[in-house]
Amino acid sequence: MNFETLDEVNLLPVTAQAYIKVPLTKDQQTQSMPLLAGLQKLYGLATLPAGYTTTPVFANNQGDPNGIDVVNGTTDQSIWLALLVAKAGTQPAVVKALSQGGQQMLNIGFVPSLSVPGLFAATGAPPAVQNTWLMSQSPTANPPYIALKVSADTTQGLTQPGVVQLIIPADASIGAPSNDVRTDPRAGVGLKPPRIDDTGIASRVLAWVQLNAQSSLDVSWLGVNAVRIDQRTTKKSIVIGVSDGSANQQFTLPQLNPSTPAPVDPSTFQLAVDLPGLGFQPWQQVDDLAVLQGPAAAYTLDPEACTVTFGNQLQGMIPPAGRRIQVQQMRLGGGTAGNLPAGTLNAIQGLDASGNVVAQTIAVQQPVATTGGADTETLDQASERLPGLLRHQDRAVTAADYVSLVEGIPGADIGRVEALPLFMPQTQASNVPGVVSVMVIPNKDGVLNPCPRADRPLLETVYQYLDPRRPVTAELYVIASEYVGLGISVAVEVRTGYGLIQVAQAVETALRSYLWPIPPGGPDQTGWPLGRNVRSLELEVIVSQVPGVVEVNGLNLFQPLASGGYQQLGIDASGKSTLTLKSWQLPEVLEVVVAAGADGSGIATPTGLTPPAPPDPAVAVPIVQSVC
Repeated sequence: MNFETLDEVNLLPVTAQAYIKVPLTKDQQTQSMPLLAGLQKLYGLATLPAGYTTTPVFANNQGDPNGIDVVNGTTDQSIWLALLVAKAGTQPAVVKALSQGGQQMLNIGFVPSLSVPGLFAATGAPPAVQNTWLMSQSPTANPPYIALKVSADTTQGLTQPGVVQLIIPADASIGAPSNDVRTDPRAGVGLKPPRIDDTGIASRVLAWVQLNAQSSLDVSWLGVNAVRIDQRTTKKSIVIGVSDGSANQQFTLPQLNPSTPAPVDPSTFQLAVDLPGLGFQPWQQVDDLAVLQGPAAAYTLDPEACTVTFGNQLQGMIPPAGRRIQVQQMRLGGGTAGNLPAGTLNAIQGLDASGNVVAQTIAVQQPVATTGGADTETLDQASERLPGLLRHQDRAVTAADYVSLVEGIPGADIGRVEALPLFMPQTQASNVPGVVSVMVIPNKDGVLNPCPRADRPLLETVYQYLDPRRPVTAELYVIASEYVGLGISVAVEVRTGYGLIQVAQAVETALRSYLWPIPPGGPDQTGWPLGRNVRSLELEVIVSQVPGVVEVNGLNLFQPLASGGYQQLGIDASGKSTLTLKSWQLPEVLEVVVAAGADGSGIATPTGLTPPAPPDPAVAVPIVQSVC
């Protein structure tokens, strides 16, 4: 599978490791009190110094889906990137090579925090983050840090994934302050970079780049030598046919794989016709030839069917007979096959400014998953969507309109949509006039926890799609689902001829599937209904329908405790229990323990969520030692 870079990247001969200064916990501060008091006395400080722990983040250059809270989770509201050379002692050679090239560009890849809490509400594009980029200079330079100007920024002010291109001034004295307290007793103190105890890493530091945030910022990944990619391939100078001089000619574009046609990106498509005495001349792409008057040099492109259509001389020019039709440039590809988990991409072929293959070996790392790929809509899918489109006319008025519109968002991969009129997520009030909340749950394969949760990019995508289609008087929120944790223990007797382990696994799968929040979960196979309470008696019925189960001896429900572990829910007079949910909540099965016994064994229902020890099928056999 091929991907292409969307931008040029200036590869610097460095890698990077991100660090933050994490404040001491109360226990750590208590343990460190003698040391901190001693430092206060040694340096004559007016107040007790605040200690920190140098903490590497984004281990193995992989993203952290939970994100790093830069403002509240660090002592200096900063992330520090240690620029590392490949081998200790080569810093002078690297600095010389960089200085000979004049002004350099440093590409910083950035991904904001993707995960969001339950009922997190997207209400539009987030405001740009106020931030400063600084780079350390050599210990003898003055000032010790220089501000780096931003040349280009596809992150929209650190609000979306992208690349920030920083300018390293040609006269910069690239270097790093000493990490050794014997050389600099104030190493790592105050505004200086964090101290690194690992001498193997510390000896390879070329310089430090500091991202300082002056407003709220959660970061899932930060790294250097980054570039944006997408799953498309560029084709240039391809002759797609020869005109026969007839009206309304149609030409099919060549494909990477004829068995699976890939759509064309209309914004990159350029076409030319070989005209007598003029050579190849560019023609204009239009949406509809019928609106043209006369023989205009124009054509229409169907990006999904991958066809080009010309006019009839009255509405668009007919290409002269015998003249070639050439695609000067197009990018084609895409689809869900390009949505790959982090770490999948591992090879790259680079081209220099002249288009020649770069001979040097380039290592590739993919810190976050690739997303946004969508397959071409099938005829059946279009037929299902058409009635809704005719009803709402691309406008959101009723609750059903909101649901239908969101389900039709290209590439969103949404598993379930719920419209909640009058529901205000911030106050959890259900009677606020003019408010509409739209809950979005993404697709997910299987039924194992965690349940699918919408991330920030998905919520913002849905909001941006719905916002221009809502009534001006409607107050719109796009929210993530809120789950309530649930544990289940159940005891079953197994019919003769069925395996205990196999039936126990089938029981767990049946319970998880029934309580799953997206189709085919729930009693109607549309996902567990919002706010529907979970009753042990109802789940017993589901368990009893599992093949091989002859008797259900009992089923208990549990809720997780904040301190860890689980607490069994109360039992009513009939011996049954219920997990009560609010109107916007869904259950999330965290743990299932199934005790399975033979028919007639009377096996008891577990009162806790510790899995029973499986029977040991091994048989002890004595081994006779060989005698020489």
